[in-house]
Amino acid sequence: MNKKAFLKEKFNLNLYVLIPTICLIILGIVMIYSASSYTALKNYGSSMFFASKQIIGAVVGLFAMMFFYFFDYNRLSKTKYIALAISLIVLAVVFIPGVGIENYGAKRWIGFGSFSFQASEIAKFCFIVFCAGYMAKHKDKICTFKGILPILVSGLCVCALIMLEPNMSITLCVAGTLLIMLLIGGINIKHLCFLLIPAVLLVPLLIIIEPYRLKRIVAFLDPWQSPQGEGFQLIQSLYSLGSGGFFGVGLFNSRAKYSFLPFSESDFIFSIIGEELGLCGAIFVLVVFAILIFAGFKIAQKSTTRFGCYLATGISSLIAIQVVLNVAVCSGLVPPTGLPLPFMSAGSTSLVMFMSAIGVLLNISKQNKNKFINYEQYTKKLKSKA
Repeated sequence: MNKKAFLKEKFNLNLYVLIPTICLIILGIVMIYSASSYTALKNYGSSMFFASKQIIGAVVGLFAMMFFYFFDYNRLSKTKYIALAISLIVLAVVFIPGVGIENYGAKRWIGFGSFSFQASEIAKFCFIVFCAGYMAKHKDKICTFKGILPILVSGLCVCALIMLEPNMSITLCVAGTLLIMLLIGGINIKHLCFLLIPAVLLVPLLIIIEPYRLKRIVAFLDPWQSPQGEGFQLIQSLYSLGSGGFFGVGLFNSRAKYSFLPFSESDFIFSIIGEELGLCGAIFVLVVFAILIFAGFKIAQKSTTRFGCYLATGISSLIAIQVVLNVAVCSGLVPPTGLPLPFMSAGSTSLVMFMSAIGVLLNISKQNKNKFINYEQYTKKLKSKA
């Protein structure tokens, strides 16, 4: 193999995945600084508090992305049960006193000294690895109820632990991703209906048993009934988006960030984007996400292995579901729920995990291309010999 062929095989990057990812991360850091500079200076004494943490997360994420880009994704299939164990363990550890950290009435973080991370961000990607590995190994059993039972039981355990935090938004993301992966895997439609009917009936029950969820539903239907209470965040988000117009009020010129819109640097970063960059900026972000998601599903379609197909589908589906839900919350299409916008919301754990997943996607794409190139070279040799 000559030097040119060697470099092409080692660095066969999918630019439709890499460039959108880099654009979203860089823009995300800029918008986090803009959205959080006032509150960060007021509460922590530094306007760069959240932005600097995001930059550190981006650097760590870059190394993680590079690692998984050069790491053969097929080896992950052998760790499927380890991945499932990690998902369950980290989700259970948050309930251990002194280890789990509680913020705003939810136990979602694990802390050791000054270091902390969000358990569900790790669990959801590990669960995707388990599902992809199990489905690839038992491909002939997916069409039977007995065949999908281990996945369903595992998924139920993961979702139950996330619900106990509580974190309904991530639960919906995990459940939605699992559903799409099962559809791609060839689940029987009758089995799918059997699963969906009780799941749909369970949603009203989950809302009723937690009073704060019912309040959010009421506030979503008419936020003006409690403009200083449950409806405050949605109203401020709509004000922020609406004031942007077509071209925005200008970068760093947001008014909502001055303590009007809570969590403007994280769950409602899209509202700040709409305010400062306008409709044009918001559409640009959505188009970049669309390119990335489409490229991810294209990688899944062209994958030379079932495991690669399922893994790329799971990663792309999770990104798509999370983007749709976050934007829908910010624009008032669904009830408010805490869910970060991938690559852009403040949160180092989320950023590192999503960048790691992008590294896996790039590795799958690289191996797809290399096998195609090797096949072309092989056919050319056969033709030349003939």
